[in-house]
Amino acid sequence: MKQLLVIISMFFFGMVAAQSKYEGAMAKGLEQLQAVKSADDMGATAAFFERVADAEKDKWLPYYYAAYANHLTGWMNPKADKDKVAEKSKDLIAKAEVLEQNNSEIFCLRQMVAIQQMTVDPMARWQTYGAEANNALESATRADPNNPRIYYLNGQTLMNTPEAFGGGKAVAKKLFEKAVELYKTFTPASSFHPGWGKEDAEKLLAACQ
Repeated sequence: MKQLLVIISMFFFGMVAAQSKYEGAMAKGLEQLQAVKSADDMGATAAFFERVADAEKDKWLPYYYAAYANHLTGWMNPKADKDKVAEKSKDLIAKAEVLEQNNSEIFCLRQMVAIQQMTVDPMARWQTYGAEANNALESATRADPNNPRIYYLNGQTLMNTPEAFGGGKAVAKKLFEKAVELYKTFTPASSFHPGWGKEDAEKLLAACQ
């Protein structure tokens, strides 16, 4: 009996130690993300989260943040090959989806990547990547209609879409208003879950006034 209790205790403390290591790595990665000042910093952050993900194997959030940070390098570096960046992001997203299916946050990330690829040649790519982006947000809405990032991202896209194609500030304003309202009550599932976008949504709403 005593030996059994020792084994159970060792197993329990091993789980606690592993969880503490994961939490420490995630906290470090998010601090690094907040401190980013350049595309190189962002790339290093993406690589850090990917290492955490590959070490943990069963956690989707590190892959999410690796894809998120990698995606942002494509905007921060004007010389970046956006298609190459997007393909890397998609690879990381696919790994996250294996672990966490039907997740609104992951669908939002897919929309962001599709928009990034569309901007390479908007006129030629709108039909393909525009549809991909819309489908991703529709899936995100079905998964969690109260996710404020859905409306923030949709508003951001429509704000930069000509009125002749259904966009413009008036259309975007309604979406930003909804996003800002949802951000007031939105609470991430944990300190590691996505919570970004509130300040940007407020700024874009003000720009639509």
